[in-house]
Amino acid sequence: MGEMKKQKIVVVGAGPVGALAALYAAGRGDDVEVYELRGDLRDPSTVPLNFTKSINLALSERGINSMKNANCPGLVEAVLEETIPMFGRMIHGAKQGELFEESQSYDVHGRYIRAVDRAGLNKRLLDELEKMPNVKFFFDHKLVGADFRKNRAWFERRSKTLDDHAQNPTKSDPVEAKASKSSSEVEVAFDFMIGADGAHSAVRYHLMKFARLNYQQEYIDTLWCEFHISPSPTNDFKLSPNHLHIWPGGEFMFIAIPSLDKSFTSTLFLPASRFAELDAQPERLVGFFNENFPGVAGDLISESDLRKQYDENPHLPLISIKCSPYHYKSSVVILGDAAHAMVPFYGQGMNAGLEDVRTLFEFLDRHRPKILQADPDALAVEVDAHTEGRMLALEEYTRLRTPDAAAINDLALRNYQEMRSDVTSPIYRLRKWVEEALNNYFPKSGFATQYSRVSFGNERYSIVEKEVQRQGKWLLSGIVGVGLVPFVAWGGWWLWRWNRASHTGRGLTKWAAILGSKTEQIGRKFT
Repeated sequence: MGEMKKQKIVVVGAGPVGALAALYAAGRGDDVEVYELRGDLRDPSTVPLNFTKSINLALSERGINSMKNANCPGLVEAVLEETIPMFGRMIHGAKQGELFEESQSYDVHGRYIRAVDRAGLNKRLLDELEKMPNVKFFFDHKLVGADFRKNRAWFERRSKTLDDHAQNPTKSDPVEAKASKSSSEVEVAFDFMIGADGAHSAVRYHLMKFARLNYQQEYIDTLWCEFHISPSPTNDFKLSPNHLHIWPGGEFMFIAIPSLDKSFTSTLFLPASRFAELDAQPERLVGFFNENFPGVAGDLISESDLRKQYDENPHLPLISIKCSPYHYKSSVVILGDAAHAMVPFYGQGMNAGLEDVRTLFEFLDRHRPKILQADPDALAVEVDAHTEGRMLALEEYTRLRTPDAAAINDLALRNYQEMRSDVTSPIYRLRKWVEEALNNYFPKSGFATQYSRVSFGNERYSIVEKEVQRQGKWLLSGIVGVGLVPFVAWGGWWLWRWNRASHTGRGLTKWAAILGSKTEQIGRKFT
């Protein structure tokens, strides 16, 4: 038997998705090199590309399962120790001048998602990688070119990190221009490149030159601004730490997610036009919060601190990206936000990216070549076998993962409507109650809420979307069927009255219009 030639895997991007991909590759015995545009992400002085801490992350079953399958003893346990369970949403508001809060559990069986600090999770993954002898890190390296036919890449090695996105030119600032003069370019050969370098992916940019890649990018008409809720004077949480807190505002919302230091990372999601109004009239900010997010200004964040954070923290866009294919031959594949950036309203962006890694390596393992018998040409045959097997794996990955990524992308966008508005709707609550009751008392019925399917299982996103639509149609048919009995009786009575007095036809018309409107509202919630 001839020894299989080790493959050189280059991972671009050292965030959670790139780090996990490197762990999977290194665990299979390949030589792994990790390249990152920024400095070491474990260094607190490293500035994120969006110049903020970023929205706190929600870790759920798909992400946890993907880390378990990395086969790194103790990794998952260490990660989970640094998370906070969130059993549901806490809806905040005011009625007749009195503040109220209402808990809505995520799952009838008590399952929960976890709040996790992105930097802490990233550090755990990178520390695990650093223990592996076949892994090398290259921080402050910007991908500037790639030839996926010859499997060559070019990185700009810099003495300091410049504040730009991967595929955008650096600013024409004198200090940065001086820093760029001290940079140098290095050529790197590889067998396989994994691009996990985020929504503004340089790998995707260069992949477009080789693959016939369909690309769709959309900025939704909502910006976000981060706020910080400090611990109480007694160094405790000011709100329940085991909930995701929501102040729904109809077309906007304010949320708060717990952190390990007993603070909350909070986010204002608001249409761009409303941000512009507040920017033009800053004196209205506190009043706007008091009117729409009662209990925040003054109680959770001082009025002066609210103004300060609003002025100093950036107002950032939300991007949604879909593309296909995710690969080119056997040379390169993109994962996570590089392939399918989504809005954060389902808490699935990172989880979907980690699941990308698990799914990709399942296909790679399935097509991994068998060790061939030694002969004079064995090495060449084995290299070809690696290439052919990986090509088949990447084709299968793109074919099956693309509809799943598109599904969760759409579900995340639709969940914004649920969080900012539907959580207060009686129709939404009715559907949730019915689905949970059927799941709890008649589990063989197959009914489950969309949220539990997405967050507490590993079913393909595209299948989840189809099953939820099927459930909605069944529930709507049942409600309409049951509801038609009294409506038909009432309608018959109205028709009898109309026969006796034709002027009541106007009332019948009004009743029909109301019924039609309510039916349309119910239909939207159930399908």
